[in-house]
Amino acid sequence: MDSVRKPKVAVVMGSDSDYPVLKGGIKLLKDFGVEPQVLVCSAHRTPDKAAEFASKAQENGIEVIIAAAGKAAHLAGVLAAYTVLPVIGIPIKSSTMDGLDSLLSTVQMPAGIPVATVAIDGAENAAILAVQILAGAHPEMFERIREYKQELALKVEQKNDQLAKRLLDESEA
Repeated sequence: MDSVRKPKVAVVMGSDSDYPVLKGGIKLLKDFGVEPQVLVCSAHRTPDKAAEFASKAQENGIEVIIAAAGKAAHLAGVLAAYTVLPVIGIPIKSSTMDGLDSLLSTVQMPAGIPVATVAIDGAENAAILAVQILAGAHPEMFERIREYKQELALKVEQKNDQLAKRLLDESEA
């Protein structure tokens, strides 16, 4: 990674009500040494702003775009239409269809306008995927990803040990 400039990922949400879902992913990006540029931009209410942002994202130093939206979740697709950068879509769970509407709106893109889509409310996975994409240009990030995944494995093993102890304690009671 260049010591002067951190890799930059845009985190775009269709509404500020999406922020609580995105907070953990934004933190993960920072933990990996990525500079997140966070903004609210609606595919439907501010389409010109969305088009302008996506069109200029690469020249503004953005390397990956994460786009989160609920209901008629067209934000990721609109941004992908105006840029050659990788776009990761996060469907946000809505009150209408538990996020299925958002998922289908995000993942069902026409040929030539790909959007990598993570799980409903999957901000952390979007952040990890963004870091994995960035690692191609910033190879030192691969080691951070390996360490992160080792920490995940360690947590699972700790939970397994705790469960085994609890089961042993219950059987002796």
